[in-house]
Amino acid sequence: MKRTTGFFFDERCFWHSTGLHATTLPVGGWVQPPSGAGHAESPETKRRMKNLMDVSGLSRQLKLLSAELADEEDLLRIHPAHYLQRFKQLSDNGGGMLGEEAPLGPGSYEIAKLSAGLACAAVEAVLKGELDNAYSLSRPPGHHCLPDQSMGFCFLANIPIAIERAKDRFGLGKVAVIDWDVHHGNGTQHIYWQRDDVLTISLHQDGCFPAGYAGEQDRGEGAGAGYNINIPLLAGAGDDGYQYAMQQIVIPALEQFKPEIIIIACGYDANAIDPLARMQLHSDSFRAMTAQVQSAADRLCGGKLVMVHEGGYAEAYVPFCGLAVMEELSGIRTEVQDPMLEFIQQQQPREAFNQFQRAAIDQLARQFNL
Repeated sequence: MKRTTGFFFDERCFWHSTGLHATTLPVGGWVQPPSGAGHAESPETKRRMKNLMDVSGLSRQLKLLSAELADEEDLLRIHPAHYLQRFKQLSDNGGGMLGEEAPLGPGSYEIAKLSAGLACAAVEAVLKGELDNAYSLSRPPGHHCLPDQSMGFCFLANIPIAIERAKDRFGLGKVAVIDWDVHHGNGTQHIYWQRDDVLTISLHQDGCFPAGYAGEQDRGEGAGAGYNINIPLLAGAGDDGYQYAMQQIVIPALEQFKPEIIIIACGYDANAIDPLARMQLHSDSFRAMTAQVQSAADRLCGGKLVMVHEGGYAEAYVPFCGLAVMEELSGIRTEVQDPMLEFIQQQQPREAFNQFQRAAIDQLARQFNL
């Protein structure tokens, strides 16, 4: 089914600088300068995704949009003033390291506000009925950011900023946030830890980042008890594990919660060749997960679905995964063929691994009363 799909992006987001790194290691001492792009969170994965959309012809069939910077009022609903002041000061003075794995350059403060603004605009356009669904190509990402602490390449909590602005402006009620970035969505979890109006679900590689974290026992506190779900998957999990987790936990949790809108923290770093994780997904995996969530959105909330870009660091492969998501959101198939698809499908885990992973997922589903 063809839909009116919005794609929110701005070239300025690609100008956020992470400084001189080799993958994630600052150059110096024993760390040699990089031969290529440098830091893993380079603009190229995002730029190449947009380029492939353009060359495939898909972009011409979408609503291509930008947005204003999120304003200070938007940011202050999530982040304290002292944190924003420290962030802006470091940005204005040429950049540096704001937190764990959080390098920034000159102007990064304003670019991060734009990144959050894109997410805000995408959510608002879907809520107002101007679009059926939408994708925000936000950079820098946001799902690791705590109210007063940046980490994991994230400086502002893009999705919570968008949610709280929509609540303030439109009286938005229940929101479900599904995070399938391969790293745990710790920032979003923290922000909504004691809230029952936002369901947070994270599918992530067990122990990857934050290092050592799994989180299946962490369900929220107070009013938020039971409204946080973590699904740690074994390193090496592939398409079967992710699709089974979606079917057995994510979709039943959505049906139980009945959100007014679904927002995906859409990272592509669970792909099989990503340098910062050890999972085995391919482009059709992301296509199928998108289809499952869009179908749930159609049943539960009038199709209201927004994707906000998070991680994904394999610059050759992320574009194919991103294109698959955009094709599924819009209902439009292009002529593009994923050159890695068959190869990665042949690398999928064997049945014994899948059965072991399925048993762990079944145990989690029972634990979550789903």
